[in-house]
Amino acid sequence: MYLGEGIAKCATLTSLILDLRNNSIGENGAKYLGEGIAKCATLISLNLDLSSNRIGDNGAKYLGEGIAKCVTLTSLNLHLIWNRISDNGA
Repeated sequence: MYLGEGIAKCATLTSLILDLRNNSIGENGAKYLGEGIAKCATLISLNLDLSSNRIGDNGAKYLGEGIAKCVTLTSLNLHLIWNRISDNGA
């Protein structure tokens, strides 16, 4: 929750690299992270490693919704291995 809130306050952020692999973020953590990323209106580059966090289908959904709101995004590296995301989440 707090990381997502902090990211949301960075109004002029253009590049974000987050390596959060192996952290048990889960579905709710992914939700807050997605909400924070969605508020980065000037984000151009996003490198996000959430490998081995068990975010599941709903977590993937929340992240996708947040990233979709980044209309200035031109570079995206997203690492989601070992997260139990099924066809629905993808």
